[in-house]
Amino acid sequence: MQTSIRLRATAALLAVAFAMPLPAEAINLNRIQTTSDVTLVAQPKQVPEKFKRRAVRLQTNEQPGTIIIDTNNKFLYLVEGKNRALRYGVGVGREGFGWSGVVKIGRKEEWPTWRPPAEMRRREAAKGHILPVVQEGGVDNPLGARAMYLYKGGRDTIFRIHGTNQPWTIGLNMSSGCIRMMNKDVEHLYERASIGSKVIVVGPGNRQGDVSFEDRGIDFLRTVFGG
Repeated sequence: MQTSIRLRATAALLAVAFAMPLPAEAINLNRIQTTSDVTLVAQPKQVPEKFKRRAVRLQTNEQPGTIIIDTNNKFLYLVEGKNRALRYGVGVGREGFGWSGVVKIGRKEEWPTWRPPAEMRRREAAKGHILPVVQEGGVDNPLGARAMYLYKGGRDTIFRIHGTNQPWTIGLNMSSGCIRMMNKDVEHLYERASIGSKVIVVGPGNRQGDVSFEDRGIDFLRTVFGG
């Protein structure tokens, strides 16, 4: 028994050292017993399959380049053409922080600096969480790898579409109103969305007005053959 555990521990350490995939039996261990101590094996939370990026058949009268965010179902759509869109899973505002409306991308930033609003700092301080006034961009920054800043009437709404260092929140109501994406997805969208792009946020209050869209599922031809 001890020999088997030591072998699996060695395999795990080698896999980390050389960026090799872990064997299934090592990944399934809750802990590995070594000769000197106990090492916990991380088991990363997985984003549900339905929230992974997909090419879909989307029926809508919105123009290509428009972004539609369905906060109820936790999907963001980038309209590409007739019956064509890219669908991404997103995390959205928790209870009391959901919103709706029609805005635009006012600016974009790679590895953005985070400046939590004063109201957020006060709210979190009351819970015992002290937030920085400014946090420079990086892997530990809550805004992740990219941010697209949402404007209304030429003014910053304080809401963003951004990456996250907590990918397990995709598909959940966890944010203070911003739209979270996995870093690889926000980078993908960032390259395709332009400053000035129309963004329709469908959520509480129906302030987005009349918008028509219907997700008809995965576009299998594009998924298999590309294009």
